[in-house]
Amino acid sequence: MTRIITLFCFFIAQIGFSQSAERYLEKIRNNEALSTAFFQQMPKGGDLHHHFSGSIYAEPLLERAIAADFYLNLETMEVSRSKPAKGNWETFSTLKNNGKLEFYKQQVMQTWSAKDYNGVSVPSDDLFFDSFNKFSPTIEGHFAEGMLELKKRAIAENVSYIETQLSTIPCDMNVSDLGEFNAKLRQAAMQKNEKAVLKYLDELYQSLQQKDAKKYAEDFNTNFIAKLHKDLKIDDDRFTMRYQNFVLRFMEPVDLFKNLVIAFISTNESKLVAGVNIVSPEHGENSMKDYWLHMVMFKYCHSKFSDVKYTLHAGELTLGLVQPEDLTWHINDAIYVAGANRIGHGVDIAYEANSYDLLRYMAKNTIPIEINLTSNEFILKVKENRHPFSLYKEFNVPIVISTDDAGILRTNMTEQYVLLAKRYPDVTYATIKQYVYNSINYSFIQDASVKKQLLKDLDARFKTFEEKFSKN
Repeated sequence: MTRIITLFCFFIAQIGFSQSAERYLEKIRNNEALSTAFFQQMPKGGDLHHHFSGSIYAEPLLERAIAADFYLNLETMEVSRSKPAKGNWETFSTLKNNGKLEFYKQQVMQTWSAKDYNGVSVPSDDLFFDSFNKFSPTIEGHFAEGMLELKKRAIAENVSYIETQLSTIPCDMNVSDLGEFNAKLRQAAMQKNEKAVLKYLDELYQSLQQKDAKKYAEDFNTNFIAKLHKDLKIDDDRFTMRYQNFVLRFMEPVDLFKNLVIAFISTNESKLVAGVNIVSPEHGENSMKDYWLHMVMFKYCHSKFSDVKYTLHAGELTLGLVQPEDLTWHINDAIYVAGANRIGHGVDIAYEANSYDLLRYMAKNTIPIEINLTSNEFILKVKENRHPFSLYKEFNVPIVISTDDAGILRTNMTEQYVLLAKRYPDVTYATIKQYVYNSINYSFIQDASVKKQLLKDLDARFKTFEEKFSKN
């Protein structure tokens, strides 16, 4: 009986601490300095929508380029290990000797990230998506430094888990003899002939199996992911990381499918590779033209690897970026055709056909939405009441808060919660806390014991955090 009374008293005390934190947040939610301090210290669980290369800040990338004496394109701010045949390129050492290094360092920072963005120099979506190719040579061969940077920053702001999109795919497996399938697939897709598309995909799949696609997945899992993860001691009692394979929307259908199959095999065979994704601008030419085809490809791969989880960038669109009719079906198809386990961005949900039914379906089938407030504001100019956050909340769709590309956007997880609290006053502390737990519960972590430990750790972190407000 004594133990029961003790546990009851402990439970009541914890409720009190939580209510104290709630009252304090209500008092300070419109003061950004005070709310930043609050959310900086608050446990934030996981970041589930996270691009590895876009999350590295520009400073270490630039330092790396200077140290390796890369060539810099003085017009585009792109870097290269060797001097390309065309363009105005100079080494960083030459720029230093000419007294121009500091000037170009500033230009690079403003081109590789949103630093000092003035809103008029270039469209924000162009700056964002173009930046990846400009700094990508500084990422190649330096994954270890990036992973350690991300871990250190996560621990500093009380993030205990990252599920990052990190892939060395596309592979170089030759499928040129299958190029005729590009036209066949697109023709069938134009007619929305799913049966024909699945037939062609099955033929491609059999051919890829004969070419031993599995060896590419095994190489990625063993010699890249597992080696880095182990050598760097990424997982410890403060932090855990898992990885998503991804494919690129702008690729031709056969090449995309080849890499998608390898991504599914990789995820199916590794406990570190947690899921699959599809990336690059959703409004790009191939992205729009082949969108439905891509969704059928995911459906096909799911039929072969039913245990593999996948989240899809879908509905990262807004009025004016594409034609109005193109806003009506991407999330629908990502869920009903592809069978996505989570949705990334989902900004165009209000324009989607039968959006209420779709939202109810997401809620009923626990398909979370990955909300990226800073990203959606910078790239799409969608924020505050125009952002569909409240729509997802209204229909009880599970919500997770994430950063997207914190390095390029010059943000972090803390700022996402500051914006959330400031912009949406009906979001209580208890609701925010639920979003934090969602980020672990809806993660793609395959090992149940790892997820259980992260949740236990989150309990302890919140207990410590909420006790700070016991006297408020």
